[in-house]
Amino acid sequence: MIGNLFGLLGDHASHAGHGDHVNATSEALAQVAASAADLPAGFLQQLPPGTLMILGALLLPLLGRRAAWGSLVLSIASLVLFLLTPMGVFGQFELFDQTLAMVRIDRLSFIFGLVFHLAAIVSSIYALHVTDVKQHISGMMYAGGAIAASCAGDLMTLFVFWELTAITSVVLVWASNTSASYRSGMRYLMIQVGSGVLLLSGAIMRLSETGAVSFGALGEIGAIGLYQDEGGLSVSGLLIFLAFGIKCAFPLLHNWLQDSYPQATPTGTVFLSAFTTKLAVYSLARGFAGTEELIWIGSAMTLFPIIFAVIENDLRRVLAYSLNNQLGFMVVGIGIGSELAINGMAAHAFCHIIYKALLFMSMGAVLHRVGTTKATELGGLHKSMPWTTGFCMIGAGSISGFPLLSGFVSKSMIISAAAQADLFWPWLVLLIASAGVMEHSGIKIPFFAFFAHDSGKRPQEAPWNMLLAMALAAGLCILLGIAYPLLYGLLPYESHYAPYTLSHVTLQLQLLLFAALAFVVLMKTKLYPSEIRATNLDTDWVYRRLLPGAIGVGGTVVLAIDRGARKAFLAIVGSVIRTGQKWFHEGGLMGRAWSTNTMAVWATLILGLCLVLYYL
Repeated sequence: MIGNLFGLLGDHASHAGHGDHVNATSEALAQVAASAADLPAGFLQQLPPGTLMILGALLLPLLGRRAAWGSLVLSIASLVLFLLTPMGVFGQFELFDQTLAMVRIDRLSFIFGLVFHLAAIVSSIYALHVTDVKQHISGMMYAGGAIAASCAGDLMTLFVFWELTAITSVVLVWASNTSASYRSGMRYLMIQVGSGVLLLSGAIMRLSETGAVSFGALGEIGAIGLYQDEGGLSVSGLLIFLAFGIKCAFPLLHNWLQDSYPQATPTGTVFLSAFTTKLAVYSLARGFAGTEELIWIGSAMTLFPIIFAVIENDLRRVLAYSLNNQLGFMVVGIGIGSELAINGMAAHAFCHIIYKALLFMSMGAVLHRVGTTKATELGGLHKSMPWTTGFCMIGAGSISGFPLLSGFVSKSMIISAAAQADLFWPWLVLLIASAGVMEHSGIKIPFFAFFAHDSGKRPQEAPWNMLLAMALAAGLCILLGIAYPLLYGLLPYESHYAPYTLSHVTLQLQLLLFAALAFVVLMKTKLYPSEIRATNLDTDWVYRRLLPGAIGVGGTVVLAIDRGARKAFLAIVGSVIRTGQKWFHEGGLMGRAWSTNTMAVWATLILGLCLVLYYL
């Protein structure tokens, strides 16, 4: 089919004159689009986007050391197929009296599918130097699963690819081949699979409640979803909500992110940063847009990571906390639920995937060359890694929301949506969080990695493929910040939002300058928390300290009870044995010799007793 379409383009071009070339090409493109639209049952439309990456990954071992290039080709080919697939619902089939739709592409799923493909391409370029084939296999299947899940039309299809992302992504954590990464990966896998179990349970219960498993709005008031008609919580909606919340790293459910991402390989972390949490954001937007509770959940997500990020020594963990902070903006936008807020959520997810990947790539390059991302062991790297330093600063500026960079044109939409909805406290929280992210990601990351005390390390610049991937991501950050109408044209709703107004630019610059001033003052007065070699515990205190301590105390109590029971039992057994010995030994009552007369008397008494009992 693709060959026929390109052939159609060629025929039109060959029969057109020089002056009619543009018109002929336009007509050819129109016929191509019409041809694609006339094939709803075609092969392309029946398979979820990303399937090419999933199936193609199985063939990568045949390429040996060229598997990295195979991953890049798969990512690009999958993007082409995705762009050729028209919008609509495809891949429908019957299963257990249910009509399932494997593919549903609309404006919301399209923008996520597009940015997931871009992230896969950039990540594949970044990983071209990696010879470990299993990382390329898992990376492709992971990215393909996330793309397919973002285009799923029903909850069962979503569940299948939801679990595929969990199983394949953990390989990127284990690929570090350390005991810490193995333990972290096991915790990550249990949590992610647990999220899938909740999703499946909720889908089955929803089928029982409504007779359908379509993946649409699940949280509208009066719908059988998060809320029932009678006003109570629906169990199915709550289970699905929790499944999405775990993967989105809601407060108290979040620490799997900071636990696992820094343990992954330098290239694996780039893949991880792009897909898992943003798939959850998409799912929340699809199922629970306008759910008020998400406004307050998202507000909390924007604030609490700031404290941990400030005191954290491992810069990849700082970025993991920063990721949680940025997710909070998206969750607030979903909770508001207006067209501007949903547009802001989608735009911020798009931009965030790019600039967060850029920041993780810069720290991955440092880890690749230096062997650590601990702030206490870095500094002065700008002298030997100038390109990595420059790309990192572009990513830091983007996440901070500097004008002319991508973060500014997306984050301001969510803040404006909160203001338009008269949500003063969430609006204020988002402003504070904007200043906070400038401090811990906009300043701390590049400062302590490249400009702080000179560590004396002079590593080589990052490999060419890492620099190319970072250059592409940095270019997108600049392009999206300047040519923002290109991004706004992809959003779920038509957008007339103007980010570069005097009030928006002035307010944002004031926040950024205030955050920079606060950092300088704290550093000069030595009030800024010192970077120390330590492991900062978050909610992982529960399973790193509380549970082991509780298990230890419980074990001590059980052992004490066991020892006491054993001692009491042995004492009873000893007493019985001693009593038996007393009665039955040679000198005891039952063991000594008896006279014939005495035995005759006892026999007579026993016989008489038996006769009495018989007649009674």
